[in-house]
Formats: sequence, structure tokens, C-alpha cells
Amino acid sequence: MSTPAPLSLAPASLVLVDGSSYLYRAFHALPPLSNSRGEPTGAVLGVLNMLLKFMREQQPQRIAVVLDAPGRTFRDDLFAEYKAHRVPMPDDLRSQIEPLLVILRALGLPLIRIEGVEADDVIGTLACRAARAGYQVLISTGDKDMAQLVDGSITLINTMSNTVLDREGVKTKFDVYPEQIADYLALVGDNIDNIPGIPKVGPKTAAKWLGRYGTLDQLVAHAGEVEGKVGENLRAGLTTLELSRKLATLHTDLDLPLSIDDLRPTPPDTSALRALYTRYELRSLLRQLEDSSTSAASASGTLPLTAVGSGTTNAPALAEAGSAALEESTPAAGAVPAEMAPLPNVQGRYEVVQAWQDLERWLDRLQGAELLCFDLACTSLDYMHAEIVGVSFCIEPEVAAYVPLTHRYAGAPQQLERSRVLSALQPLLEDPARAKLGHHLKHDAHVLARYGIALAGMRYDTMLESYVLNSVATRHDLESTVARYLGLTIARLEDVAGRGARQLSFDQVPVERAAEFLAQTTDATLRLHRRLWTELEHLPQLRRLYVEVEEPLLPVLLHMERRGVLIDRERLHAQGRQITTELAALLARACAEAGCDFNVDSPRQLQSILFEKLQLPVLRKTPTGQPSTAEDVLEELAANFALPRIVLEYRALAKLKSTYTDKLPEQVNPRTGRVHTSYHQAVAQTGRLSSSDPNLQNIPIRTAEGRRIRQAFIAPPGYVLLAADYSQIELRIMAHLSGDEGLLQAFVDDRDVHQTTAAEIFGVELGNVSADQRRLAKIINFGLIYGMSAFGLARQIGIERGAAQQYVERYFARYPGVKRFMDATRTRARDEGFVETVFGRRLYLPDIRSRNRALQQYAERSAINAPMQGTAADIIKRAMVAVDAWCERAGAPAHLIMQVHDELVLEVREDAIEEVTGVVRERMAGAAQLQVPLRIDIGVGANWDEAH
Repeated sequence: MSTPAPLSLAPASLVLVDGSSYLYRAFHALPPLSNSRGEPTGAVLGVLNMLLKFMREQQPQRIAVVLDAPGRTFRDDLFAEYKAHRVPMPDDLRSQIEPLLVILRALGLPLIRIEGVEADDVIGTLACRAARAGYQVLISTGDKDMAQLVDGSITLINTMSNTVLDREGVKTKFDVYPEQIADYLALVGDNIDNIPGIPKVGPKTAAKWLGRYGTLDQLVAHAGEVEGKVGENLRAGLTTLELSRKLATLHTDLDLPLSIDDLRPTPPDTSALRALYTRYELRSLLRQLEDSSTSAASASGTLPLTAVGSGTTNAPALAEAGSAALEESTPAAGAVPAEMAPLPNVQGRYEVVQAWQDLERWLDRLQGAELLCFDLACTSLDYMHAEIVGVSFCIEPEVAAYVPLTHRYAGAPQQLERSRVLSALQPLLEDPARAKLGHHLKHDAHVLARYGIALAGMRYDTMLESYVLNSVATRHDLESTVARYLGLTIARLEDVAGRGARQLSFDQVPVERAAEFLAQTTDATLRLHRRLWTELEHLPQLRRLYVEVEEPLLPVLLHMERRGVLIDRERLHAQGRQITTELAALLARACAEAGCDFNVDSPRQLQSILFEKLQLPVLRKTPTGQPSTAEDVLEELAANFALPRIVLEYRALAKLKSTYTDKLPEQVNPRTGRVHTSYHQAVAQTGRLSSSDPNLQNIPIRTAEGRRIRQAFIAPPGYVLLAADYSQIELRIMAHLSGDEGLLQAFVDDRDVHQTTAAEIFGVELGNVSADQRRLAKIINFGLIYGMSAFGLARQIGIERGAAQQYVERYFARYPGVKRFMDATRTRARDEGFVETVFGRRLYLPDIRSRNRALQQYAERSAINAPMQGTAADIIKRAMVAVDAWCERAGAPAHLIMQVHDELVLEVREDAIEEVTGVVRERMAGAAQLQVPLRIDIGVGANWDEAH
């Protein structure tokens, strides 16, 4: 399906915390508190109390705490007297900053301090960047300057007053709209920051002027019309007014060394928090920390797991969940020295197996167990290179063992021979009738395959059980799921191996420590499975989804990843060299067009050339008042001017080179000559698969350059690539779910739905629909079924809002069943808190009843989006299972090698193209029985591009 990317995004919301605002408010709101050493602690306690309460309420999946860095900023360069009136930070407050930063890091919160800019500008940049990417952003602040950021995707919340500001809220509070806030602040000025403003102009006057003239520029143009003393003050202050606006305007285009995906919190370091709370005598926070551990232990009877070891398969699970955190500015934790604090004491009958007779005893127990829970300790997260260091088992709660095999540090004890142990385990591991349990079993199956063991019976995977039960309740790494469903805090890999550049390979971790860690992992996994499976048993549709879709898909992904995709590295290198030549030519053309040499990659130099030297029209300005050189601005200018066209072409080629032609050859495995990606089942909330290292699902297809990249994905000698793609699957699912007669009939008659929609909306005969009308109808078809408003549609296709509203009304008049379905889905989502796919997959919508209107509207759009995206995900997964079952027969002439959105790619023997085409079409079409037929487009070629 070719839905425009912005319409199909369904990312989690982002929370940005104005840490500097929190710090000052806490310092002045609380009495001067200190510990027994006389060290002030009131601001630390206040910030943490506010922040922890806010996080409990919001449960953010992405968050950043942003604070001012010490030193000058660009505003000091603009105006030497900037903030000259501000009282210096009190020593009692300054001394609390470093302890607060250390505690925030121990809490696992991404923490940002950027020198040379203010925290407000960092927040503005992150918020605008995230909003453009489709996120709903919530900023926690008490700073009025932030109001200029508010739009349909960005909302402010003041936790002190418990007020929320959306667009209308800003208008109510300040009597101007968000886009007028910078002009408003320029007029009113700011005594604290020493922004001049206009003397005697207060909020009411500023709002009245902007209400009449709209913008500061228009007010200045009509300054002569303003009467009285205040008019004289305005005219007298015109010389400093632009400076005031620059000082008040947030910079939202900073070049930050991080991405939105870097803003995921990591599990808190409870040991470090305990030590810090004790050190600074934050007794209430220490009590909360200890109470949570105690209640977790008592809630589970004999389970005193305050810090269960998470095991080495936890780290792949973190990758599966897309976990990422900012690099801390403090030195990374080092390797695990002998004096490193021990893991919390955990009661359990955990055994280190170092003698053969002890292993034989355990083998007998494993033979009699109904369920074998196991975990591997490995040297690497890369399944193509990982070496087995040890293996742990658990057959009942508190009964677990660890078998060390290849720990290689000075003084390491004698260990059993790895090959002999694996040979003894092989019959158990390869027995399909013996159910296996693990967390992220696919990684262990890959590693075992490198040792000649074909893991079978992969019946239960707690990562997938958590994902099927509730995809949005938590991340699905072991730490997060154990915390949510068992109420326990467990240790992480870095707790035993260190982290960062000094992290130990697991074969360097002391055996006793590794044994405690791994045995606890399997123990926790077994306990987690019992809890999750009990819940799934009470939800038969979700249990069936796990049994019929997610569990059987696991070996399919294993086969695909193991086989990999053949890459023509020389073609990629040649493309890279060709692009380098083209970039040089484009650079020469750009300089010739400009009449001088300049750096095309420099926005400032480009801005100077375009708008000062060449005097091109300024279509839009940045928040700082500078002419914008954003891509959409250049695209509009490119219609009439040569240099913007050249710059756009240069940018596209440069990105292609850095992202694909340079990087893909480095990801080819030297042993296989193929790229081995990792497919993730438990990341996308709607059930769709994702891939990484490399991300094969993000290679462009609609550009000539992107198609050239796909030409480097090739078939081996004697084979071809076959690409099979579901056509317009989400529109077909909408027809099925809505039951709209017009939409159903269009698909039953195999009509061009976009052409049909265009004919209805634009009032022309079917045969007279132009290509441009069909393109617009396609945007409307996909946009409206995802809840796009008339305002969004107008912006998307570049028309007036009134005309877009007419299109919306005509669309729903033509397809009334779609409108009824959308209204009913929103109502059901509000009543039940979730929506479902055709196959029963649930997407919970925690913000559907939010008091924050922006969050609620986003949840409502997701309620419409999710059943279609989720059903499409279920269908392609079912198809993969069916196709792979045929391909994995002995002597089969085809192998499944890639899944990309709604497309499957296979390597097919040249003499079996017709047979495989028929099988693939039949099995993909049979993956679901909808009210409309599923159409599969199939192509064949020597490379991926030719197969389309």
C-alpha cells in the first residue's frame, strides 16, 4: 500500500520537561531544607517529587528533561544587557544541580544540556521536530515563552497550577494566538530577562494591537495610526522592537546531536538510587523505593525478587523493544571490578553446575519437565557472531541452574566442555514435542543454529505474550514486563557487565555473579509466563492470535533472517562513486548559478545567496525572523528558480549516499555475502513488523535513485526475485469493516478506487478523471480514513480550507458507511478503551478519555487507524506463515527472504517461477476472508527493482 508516510504514522507521544523551570519553582516553593551535613536539598526533593508525580500520571514512552547549561548563549551576543537584571543563582541552589543531575540519570531519564543555547530553544527544536514527524508533544513548563510553540501537535501543561494550554487555551490566557506570542512578548517586554519591549505597553494593549493588525510587522507598518502617548512610545521604540522580538523568539531549528528515538527512558538503577537517596537523606523517596520492593516481595508470596537478574537475552529484547537512551555526559560505568556492589540478595535454590554428574542430574529433571525455560549467556547481541558462554534452566519457581561453559578471565574456575554439554542438550532442544519457554527466543535459536542445534518447540515467548496482551502498556523487554506484571524491579545486563566503552564481554563476568544473574533470569521468565498466560487464557481472541499468528511466525522470521538477502556490493560501490561525481557536478552548477563559491550544506550561506545576493522572494521565515531554507520552501521556489532545484537535488543525493550506498556494503556479512537484518515482532503498536541493522523497510521506491538501490538486491545464479504485494489492502479492510456499499462494490467490480473517488468528488465522468485528480483522490482516500481533518487535507494538497471541507463532505456523502464506521469506532473506543482488528488484536488507547483535547484527538485518530493497520499486519503475518510452510518443504524451489510493509520477497528457482507464483498468490489471497477479494500484484526479476 502506498499511503503517504505522514498519514500512516502512529508514534507514541513525547513529553518534554522544562527542568530549569522545575528547579527554580521547587527552590522558591519549599522551605530551605538540608541534610545532616548541612547540604541544601530542598530543590532536589521538590523537583523529584514533581517529576515522579508527573511521570506516574503521564506514563511517557519518550521523555527528556532539559536544563540550561552554564555559560553564554547566542542571546547574550545579540544583546549584552540580556538578563542583566536577573539575580545571580543563589549558591544554595547552584550546589543542588549536580546531585539532581546524578539522580535523574539513575532514574533512567534522558537528560539534555546544550552549551550556547537555552533550554527553551532545545525544547522548541525537539517539540517542532517531533511534531513534524507526527508525534503529539506535551511540554511541562511554567514559562510563558513556550506558548509560542503550541499548535495541534504541541500542548503545554503547568503541573503547579494543573492547567493545560492548547491553541484556544493560549488565546484565552493571553488574548493572542500562539503564532502571535513572540510579537506579544516583544511588545510587552520582560523585566527579568531585560527584554526592552515598548514602555507603558502591557498585555492588554499588546493583545489589542495584535488583534487589530495581526502581526508585529503590520503594526510597525501602521505605527503612525496609533494615537496618544502609547503611540508615541511605540514609534520611539521601533529601533529596538526587532531586537526584542529576536530575544523573545525561540529557536526551533537547532542542530542537536540526538534524535527523537533517543528519548526513551531506561529502567532505573535502584541500587544507585538507594545510595543517592541515603547520601542526601531524602527519606521520603527512599521509603517509596523500599516500600515498592517490599510490596513486590509480599505480593508474590515466597518471591523476594527485589532485583532479579535479567539475563543476556534481555539485551536483545531491549533492542527488540527499540530501547534507546541519550549518552550521559558523566563517564560511563566501568567494567565490573571485584569490589562492585553485589546484586540484591535473592532467595532461591540456584545452582552453579560445574561437574558432569550434576549436569546429568539436571538432564534427568529436564527430561521429566513439561516446560523447559532456558536462557543463553552470549558474547554478543549480533546473532551472526554471538558465542555461547553459558546456559541456564528453570523448571519451577525458585529452582534454577546455570552451567558456565567459556568464562575466560584470570582465575576462572574449571568449566564443562561446551561441545559436550550442547551435545547432551541437543535432543531436548530439538524435540518439537517438548515446549520451550524464553524471553526473545528467536535470538537464542539463531545462536544455537551456529552450533548445529535446530531449536524446536518454541511454544512460549514472554516478550510476545506481553506484546499480544497489551502492545502499549509497557515496553516488552524483560525488565519492563516483570516490573509491570509482577511488580518487581530486576537487574540489567550492565549491572553485572558494566556499560559503555568499558562494558565487559560476558565471558569476562565472574562465574558466581553470572550464575546468580542468569538463574534469576530464567526464574523471573517462568513466573512472568505463568502470569501472562493466565491473562491470555481469559481473553480467547488474544490467545488465539498468539497461537495462530505470533508463535508460528517466530520460526518464519528465523528462516528469513538466517538466509539473508544477497547484495551486489560492487553495484553499490559503483553507485556511490557515480553519486560522488554527480554531487561534485551539482556543487559546481550551484556555485555557477550563485556567481560565487559557497557551502551548499550551510543553511546560513545558502540563505545569504538565495535571499540577499539573488533577491529571491522570502516565502517563510524561521522563528528567529530569518528567511527559511527548509525543503518545502525550496520546493516551492524550485518551480521558478534554478538554484533551489539544484540544492534539492544535491541534498537528496547526499542523503542517499550516506544512508545507503556507503552503509549497506558495510553491513554485508563477509562469510555469507548477504545482509542479515533483524525483524521485530514486539515494537509497532499496531502489530506491524519492523526491521533494523539494516532497516530494509525504509528503502525508497518512488525515486529513480531509490530504485537503483533496490537493483543491488539480487538473486543468486539460477534464481530470480519474486515480489508479491497486497494492493490497496487498507482501503479493502476499510470496505470490509465499514460495510459501505459503494466502497464494497468498487472492489468487487475491481474498479480503480482512486479514480472512482475522483469522479465522485470532482463531479466528472469516470473516463475524464485526470492524473492530478486521481492523485488528489488518493490522498483523500487514505487521509480521511485515518481521521485527517479538512484543515489537514487543505495543507496536504495545497488548497483553501473551505474547498477541502467540501471535498470531505462529498467523500462522506459518497461513502456514508465509512462515516458511520468512523463515528461508531470512536464511540466504542471511548467506552471500552481499545479497538480491535478483524482477528481480535487489541490496541489500547490510554489517552482516549484524556482531558487534554490534543491527546484525545490523537487517540481518536489512532482508533480509526489501528483496526486497518493492525488487520493488514495480521494478514501479512498469516500469509508469511502459509508461504513459508510451503517453502520449507524438502527440495522446495523458493525461499522467503524479505517482508516490507505489505510485500513479500522470495528467491525462486528459475524453472519454478510459474509454480511459485501460483502458490504465493493463492496463499496470500487465502490469508483472510473479507467481504472484498484480496488482490496480489506479483513481479519477477533478476533484482528487487525489476521484480516491481
